[in-house]
Amino acid sequence: MINSIKIAVVGVGRWGVHLLRNFAAHPAVKVVAVVDPNPECLTKVQRQHNLDKDVLFTTDWQELQQLPELNAVVIATPAVTHYSLIVDALNWGVHVLAEKPLTLDPVECRQLCDLAEKQQLILMVDHTYLFHPAVEKGQALLQAGAVGDLRYGYATRTHLGPVRQDVDSLWDLAIHDIAIFNSWLGELPILAQATGKVWLQQESVSSLSDLVWVTLTYPCSFQALIHLCWLNPDKQRRLGVVGSRGSLIFDEMLTDAPLTLMQGEFERQQNSFIPVNQQRKVVEIEKGEPLQRVCNTFIECIVKNTPSTLSSGRVGTELVQILSALTESLEAGGKLISCTYTQSSN
Repeated sequence: MINSIKIAVVGVGRWGVHLLRNFAAHPAVKVVAVVDPNPECLTKVQRQHNLDKDVLFTTDWQELQQLPELNAVVIATPAVTHYSLIVDALNWGVHVLAEKPLTLDPVECRQLCDLAEKQQLILMVDHTYLFHPAVEKGQALLQAGAVGDLRYGYATRTHLGPVRQDVDSLWDLAIHDIAIFNSWLGELPILAQATGKVWLQQESVSSLSDLVWVTLTYPCSFQALIHLCWLNPDKQRRLGVVGSRGSLIFDEMLTDAPLTLMQGEFERQQNSFIPVNQQRKVVEIEKGEPLQRVCNTFIECIVKNTPSTLSSGRVGTELVQILSALTESLEAGGKLISCTYTQSSN
């Protein structure tokens, strides 16, 4: 049993500061280092967070090797940097929590999972929505048949920025909704299709798509349609599953009532279809910050030396494999691509 888990937080940008806040407040954790390539970020964090005076603030990742009894690192850096950082950390013998996506390459993801298992270390990915009380409750409702036979799903994730220059809107946004659909259905998609548009960065070599339309087909014949865009002022974070007797809707923008069950079905009367049993129910969910649940789970996994069943490196790998299939479809002008799931490079 580890009495005080010593953690280093790597990357304290827009998301990393929230990870730092949660781990700094955790009773079983001691934050021993903060790493960021930007000295100004380090100065800001040092000023704003009530951390011990002996915490190491550094721009040099390699300095972490010198820390005695370091147990874990939390990586919140651009995805392109994840592979090398995680390889280093696992080889140093420390557990890893990485911001999503695990990497941008399924082969790299599998290699990291294999290495973590070889080293008997925890590799977990921060897929925050999987820890959201509304997502957890939604899964239970669907499994209980709350909307009848499942027919199709839809999701919209739009806002005016932030515009990324390392990945397109597909890689930036889609992983959240795909993770929720996978969780709610208890399945992985078998077919992927994507089309997109580039407006803002047409002159760049990468031509990053600002708008992407995604279609995923699951083994049960369920299809999920996802709309992603980072240049739409209409901010939406809405996902729904439609069944034969109603729809379950997760709308993150409705902070007081994010999960709603819209009941209703048709009754056939001769040649007419008459709506019946219509009712709107706000679903009660537990209180709690999803990211705090992520951090708590990571600590529990370390203490028990047991991988997360909800968001392990293997789960992260599956999501990267789906995104890679969608990228292949996007680059081929919307060609239908089969999703393959190779779990080990051994």
